[in-house]
Amino acid sequence: MSLFAVDGLSKSFGGVRAVREVGFGLDAGEMLALIGPNGAGKSTCFNVLTGQLAPDVGRVTFDGHAITGLSPQAIWRLGIGRTFQIAATFRSLTVRENVETALLSRAGGLRGFWRPAAGRVGAQAGALLARVGIAGLSARVCGTLAYGDLKRVELALALAGQPRLLLMDEPTAGMAPAERRALMALVASLARAEKIAVLFTEHDMEAVFSHADRVIVLDRGAKIAEGPPAAIRADARVRAVYLGKDAVEPRR
Repeated sequence: MSLFAVDGLSKSFGGVRAVREVGFGLDAGEMLALIGPNGAGKSTCFNVLTGQLAPDVGRVTFDGHAITGLSPQAIWRLGIGRTFQIAATFRSLTVRENVETALLSRAGGLRGFWRPAAGRVGAQAGALLARVGIAGLSARVCGTLAYGDLKRVELALALAGQPRLLLMDEPTAGMAPAERRALMALVASLARAEKIAVLFTEHDMEAVFSHADRVIVLDRGAKIAEGPPAAIRADARVRAVYLGKDAVEPRR
């Protein structure tokens, strides 16, 4: 049984069927990419999976338990983390304070006086920052960081929830090519070493073909293909609706 399973998921807005009977499974330690042209339904699908939208029909299960219709907060507490297209951090706080806040929220410790409480999670915060490669930036205010570093802070915030599943919406959006490659290599190494399942949407085909174990392609709300990157790259229908005739080869 898959760690994360989606069955017959559909969502409409008026007469527009944004997601049409989408289904798939995801195992621990697996990297699954969700791709497709603009308007394919990727964002709507993602928002249903994270509890920000309720599906019209369909079922989502995590570790054998139905999570369809749960709030984003309830889904997060089950061990499902999320990052966003635009990095979401407290920009007036330092990098360490951002991570300490996430750790305290996970532990239910934000109701007390923040600074004494933060001392209880200082070592954990430092370990998380080292894990994502930005320990040297712990005292920097988030609003002063380069965007690539800000994306790593957001990843640390997601990892603070001790996720077994990580949902990443356009994780490399707005990043330079070298930063994109470094971030996706980091995510892939964490996924495989710590058995974290990762579902990500992405427009950078190099990131997809270099790091995904499987790829799902949506078009007009429906799944039109699913398989390993090599099969998706060679799929005639996928080339016609999205990749074009010169599909990207993965960087070696």
